Amino acid sequence: MYSDHTKSFEQRVADLISRLTLPEKVSQLIFINKAIPRLGIPEYVWCNECLHGVARAGNATVFPQAIALGATFDTDLIFKLATAISDEARAKYNISKKHGGTKIFHGLTFFSPNINIFRDPRWGRGQETFGEDPCLTAKIGTAFVKGLQGNHKKYLKAAACAKHFAVHSGPEKLRHEFDAKIPEKDLFETYLPAFKALVDAGVAGIMGAYNRLNGMPCCAHPRLLLEIARTKWKFKGYITTDGWAVRDFHTGHGVTKNPVESAALAVNNGCDLIINGLVEDLMAAVREGLLNEQRIDKALYWLFMIRFRLGMFDPPEKDPYKALGENVINCKKHRQLAKQAALKSIVLLKNKDNILPLDKNISSICVVGPNATNTDILLGSYYGVSSRMVTLLEGIAGKVSKNTTIQFYQGSLLNQANPNPVNWVKGFIEGSDVVIAAMGLSPLLEGEFGEAIGAKNFGDRAGIGLPKNQIEFIKDISEVGKPVILLISGGSPVAIPEIHDVVAAIVYIWYPGEEGGNAVADILFGDAVPSGRLPVTVPRSVADLPVFNNYAMRGRTYRYMKKPPLYPFGFGLSYTRFSYSALTISESPVKIGRKVKVTVNVANRGERVAEEVVQLYISKLNAPLEVPLYELKDFKRVTLKPKQEKQVAFTITPAMLEYVDNSGVRILEPGDFLITIGGVSPGSWQKELGAARTVQKKLNVSALKK
Repeated sequence: MYSDHTKSFEQRVADLISRLTLPEKVSQLIFINKAIPRLGIPEYVWCNECLHGVARAGNATVFPQAIALGATFDTDLIFKLATAISDEARAKYNISKKHGGTKIFHGLTFFSPNINIFRDPRWGRGQETFGEDPCLTAKIGTAFVKGLQGNHKKYLKAAACAKHFAVHSGPEKLRHEFDAKIPEKDLFETYLPAFKALVDAGVAGIMGAYNRLNGMPCCAHPRLLLEIARTKWKFKGYITTDGWAVRDFHTGHGVTKNPVESAALAVNNGCDLIINGLVEDLMAAVREGLLNEQRIDKALYWLFMIRFRLGMFDPPEKDPYKALGENVINCKKHRQLAKQAALKSIVLLKNKDNILPLDKNISSICVVGPNATNTDILLGSYYGVSSRMVTLLEGIAGKVSKNTTIQFYQGSLLNQANPNPVNWVKGFIEGSDVVIAAMGLSPLLEGEFGEAIGAKNFGDRAGIGLPKNQIEFIKDISEVGKPVILLISGGSPVAIPEIHDVVAAIVYIWYPGEEGGNAVADILFGDAVPSGRLPVTVPRSVADLPVFNNYAMRGRTYRYMKKPPLYPFGFGLSYTRFSYSALTISESPVKIGRKVKVTVNVANRGERVAEEVVQLYISKLNAPLEVPLYELKDFKRVTLKPKQEKQVAFTITPAMLEYVDNSGVRILEPGDFLITIGGVSPGSWQKELGAARTVQKKLNVSALKK
């Protein structure tokens, strides 16, 4: 029956499992599934990545890093981007099959997206996330999953996996032994909502985190995996460990004595797949009575359901994606999409006297800095490779007039003082009209445990500023008196209070992907208007942050941070000016449990067509306990012509008015709520940054339902 494609997947999976011997069953619980020729089951490797493009599988479109995708605040764009990724994934899978089998990293089960909350800017893997906010993360993550998995009524195009369930954001050095102690309120208010949203969106997989949560390893956490995901949320996909997470049970966390106990604990407590697990350990667990065949069958059910839904056991003619081939890989359409994503992610943080955009016919430019020709800063982490990467210098050179003089001098190393102390660059700057300084971070300085080889903290950052030598270099060249345009690359907040007032303009470019150089040049020279918004808060210094390994949210992110930021969540300037007016609420007071429509007028007061990210925030006033200062609840991108005004509408649902109590329960109560709509998160700092573009109004919710 399992080979009869007219039967339901449920029937076929049950039949196939019934035909397997115990050793054959166990062989399918580790990430390299051995072939079972007698039943026509091919070998399959589950380990694949596509965080911002198909990774580790050869030539592919390299889209901007995940944190940059968060900065777009554009769910439609992310859906298109993820659709392109799944096209390339299917193409690589099809090509691999034609050559005799599916190689590692050429499969269809992807360990993406990473929807952990970027709670602390020191975390090296924060670049893999969509930012610090649960709402933004949920919406961008949902769009990514839907684009990746496709909308076929029967088959998945690719299988997404939400990771790392449920809390994982450093310290990287301690991730194999660390216990994240989290209050129930923070767990259900901050760390779980995005995972719940992706489960509701039909995500195919969930990956557990390395660390413990309140005493129990996340990859063997019965409350997380069985009670919350399986029972409460009705999750219908597979659950996998992270790589080597099971080994950590006995080597780092000390909750088991040996690999056999660890393997049994993971499977019994909800994990269906063990990355880097050993068949021998699982078989020993069965022999010792620690693991029974019934639980193995349950795990196999979810694993085989994914493979059947991917069409791996159906005849080729039934495959709706069989036509996808090498012509879609890094094709022109996908490169254009990569550039569009980079354009919408770039955040303009300062533009003194409207120095930007620059004139393409400018007489002379001096480009300096360690990242001007650095391909690493296009890639970020978990990347594919492209045959056509456009560096910042190449993008600038390709944009200006042929009569423009361009000089390039690196001038500064990435994160250490120059052994040669003579700064010859200053002499060349004197003859230039403007200096473009390509500074910032790189994947050498921030990233995953073991990968950021220039980071002393195993991928994390000790501070949140630029390297000291870069700060000194910027100050030094600024003494010449020429305007400096500062380009900052990176995947995390970079605090630059020492040089904010020194430079003329600041542009945060993230890790912008293969078209990064062209996208940055479009922004610098006015072929595009900056519209990216910060998906993270940039504190003034690390002194404004709680201790790194404290997972409680008090004092963290725009939702709980009371100290004024250097740059706030949701912030980003434009080449035009937007204004907000006429905030209306359809009814107030409104009876509890009813939806409310709110509208606001948004106007473009400038001379350029531009996009504004309209953000809706809600604050619970006079709450009986500490609640977020503000919470993003929805957002919309709006395109406005010069002098055009549009009315933008949002629907406030009862769920948006709930708060989470100290036991983790969501509460909807009558009372007053502050509704804020604008182009940035609320706060008293707005006038200081020239960003006062929000309007507010109270909403009263009465006690009686209609």
